[in-house]
Amino acid sequence: MNFKELCEARYSCRAYETKPIEDEKLKYIRECVSLAPSAVNRQPWKFVLVTDATQLAVLHRCYNREWIKNAPAIVVCCQQRDEAWVRPCDGKNHADIDIAIAVEHLVLAAAEIGLGSCWVCNFDAPLLAQTFPLPQGFEASALIPLGYPAGEKTAKKRKAVEEIWETR
Repeated sequence: MNFKELCEARYSCRAYETKPIEDEKLKYIRECVSLAPSAVNRQPWKFVLVTDATQLAVLHRCYNREWIKNAPAIVVCCQQRDEAWVRPCDGKNHADIDIAIAVEHLVLAAAEIGLGSCWVCNFDAPLLAQTFPLPQGFEASALIPLGYPAGEKTAKKRKAVEEIWETR
């Protein structure tokens, strides 16, 4: 599959089989994430792969939606703002950009090997910080459920290319 086909194949999956994910597939995803670029190569991120039922239950309380409870794995994607590159001219911290690039590597790698994923940013961050120990100095940016898709793929709604691109 070429890159455009991969982009078309990836969607926000909100229905998962409870089947566990093979270690080889999880290893592949981890390796793809490790190849993500970051500003000045700071790599201000950590990823916590959660497959333990007790730990998943903690995360489910932080994002209380039924659909996520069947995902056999959730990746807690964390950033370390203090370690990220800051643009000198205006003080723009690039931690959010860096973690977004790495997470997109994660979800595209998952799609390539037949796994579904979904960006979840609407979780209760204070509750997560209180109930789920994160690496020292890191904050959670996104939760990414992973698993084999169940049911039908949801249709993508995108603006037309001409609507989002401008040539000058």
